[in-house]
Amino acid sequence: MAALLLRFIERITIRITSTLHLRGKILLLFGLIVIIPTIILGIAAGYFALQSVRSNYMVTIQEAVRQTAQNIEFRKQGYDLLAVRTAMDGELVARLTREYEDMYDRLDTVEYFDRAFLSTSKYMPGIENFRIYHTNPTLVQDGRLLWKPEDRMLAGMSESLWYERTLESKDMSRWINVPGRPEDIVITHKIIAASGAGIGMVFLQLDYNAVFGSLTEKPFNGAGELYILDAEHRVIAATDRAQIGTPIGPSPIRDLAEEISGGGGAAKDGSQYFVQSIGSGWSVAAVIHLDQLERQSKWILYGIIGCIVFFLLLSTFMVMTVMKNVVWRIRKLGNRMSDIAEGEFAVSVMNRDKDELGELEILFNSMSGKLGKLVVDMAKVKLKEREQSFRALQAQINPHFIYNSLSLIRWRAMDLNDQTQITTIDALTTFYRLALDNEINVTRIEKELQHVQAYLEIQQLRYPELVRIEWDIDPAAARFYTIKLLLQPIVENCYVHGAITSKTDAVIRISARCAGDRIRFQVEDNGAGIPPGTLASLERGERTGSGNGFGTANIRERLRLYFGSESRFAIDSEQGFGTRVTIEIPACVERPDIRKEGDA
Repeated sequence: MAALLLRFIERITIRITSTLHLRGKILLLFGLIVIIPTIILGIAAGYFALQSVRSNYMVTIQEAVRQTAQNIEFRKQGYDLLAVRTAMDGELVARLTREYEDMYDRLDTVEYFDRAFLSTSKYMPGIENFRIYHTNPTLVQDGRLLWKPEDRMLAGMSESLWYERTLESKDMSRWINVPGRPEDIVITHKIIAASGAGIGMVFLQLDYNAVFGSLTEKPFNGAGELYILDAEHRVIAATDRAQIGTPIGPSPIRDLAEEISGGGGAAKDGSQYFVQSIGSGWSVAAVIHLDQLERQSKWILYGIIGCIVFFLLLSTFMVMTVMKNVVWRIRKLGNRMSDIAEGEFAVSVMNRDKDELGELEILFNSMSGKLGKLVVDMAKVKLKEREQSFRALQAQINPHFIYNSLSLIRWRAMDLNDQTQITTIDALTTFYRLALDNEINVTRIEKELQHVQAYLEIQQLRYPELVRIEWDIDPAAARFYTIKLLLQPIVENCYVHGAITSKTDAVIRISARCAGDRIRFQVEDNGAGIPPGTLASLERGERTGSGNGFGTANIRERLRLYFGSESRFAIDSEQGFGTRVTIEIPACVERPDIRKEGDA
């Protein structure tokens, strides 16, 4: 079953990727095998990690609330203990109820209070004022520890009014926030005589920042709020200081504070509420904004996603780099193959890598070298065949037979003293001496011009005074080499195809001049010209007639064999007005050889 499934997947994969380029195939497989699974696994891992972090930090926050409550309870107990110890001190009660008649007794009492309580208050942080209020008319107030309620302002009201209201309250000890100045916290404790009557008041004014500021300022890394509530659910301290001194309104905090006896929590409106009770009916409430808290976790998740994306991009870049190198090498190999297809066999591919493509490049270099050698050998054979064909054409006529026949005719003409016939025979002899020389295919320009001149002498004898011949020969060009039978076939075309003899004022102009390191030949006549269709065929190098094979196509081919691209053959003609043939070859001081096929 597994084998069938794998085979099915293999067929589907091959069918999908069959029309894609190599780069597309690799990218598709890389995306299916690496990118998509990595993204799916990353999302799943991030989701479960976020859930795990959420459950963990809920436990952590609950523990933090509990520890914060313990810290607040410890601080509250410290200040309460100071107030209770002071108010319950028997000596203090006795001295406050005594009637003083002697100044020394009063001074002794003041020194006792300072000695017993003033130094003790310094051990507790955040106490701004520590006072003992009394109404004993025989005891003074020193302005340090002993005070009497008067009309001075205290806790948002006059001292007298504050003193009376505090004594009348049912609570022995109270924590209050000063009206108008809620951040000023005041602790009061009644001083009760043995008879049960109130005889004084312990007054502690605390510095809010020193007592609760560090606890309520940006708790839980700024992701929540902290409230300290008294037994009446009045806010003693809070992160939002605008709520200090006011009763907590209807909220999950109030509901939890009224329901629980120890501690608990509840979730509502995207926030988590915790309330932890402490002594004296107080409670510590915490509000955790989950969206802010999870924002931190989300940043961690974003960091993980960013790392995954970074490594995916990095791996994609590395795959693209390797793939680009592979594709570039394959294309380079394909370009070299195209060069071989176009006839350029001296090509090779630089090989530096020892992989499968490197082995293929080595095999290609070996193949191109062997193929180039094979093509060179075939070109040599082909060149030899062409040369032999030229020799066969020249050998169609037996030179010795012609020379002997011409010699016999010349002797008979001399016997008859026929000078015209002798001149004709001498021209024919000169003409065929070069044309039928099978040993050479190149000659000096001087001999080529002699050959043309011999042909023209024969034609002038045949068509006396019908055609004017004009020569423009640069003497410096005579020493250079050219191929044999270059100009004579062109001059012959003037008579055969140009019908020059039927033209009034017929003229043939022949020039051979040096032009830098090149030789330029021109044969021009004012004959019948060449029809446009025939001229187009001639420019394409096609044969346009029949004969002995030494027409313009043959001249083009021989120029390419000996001079390659350095030669030029051009025909300019206008039907009814004449023709001009221009040939350019390099100025060769040494005999040129037949070139290879690749050098043409």
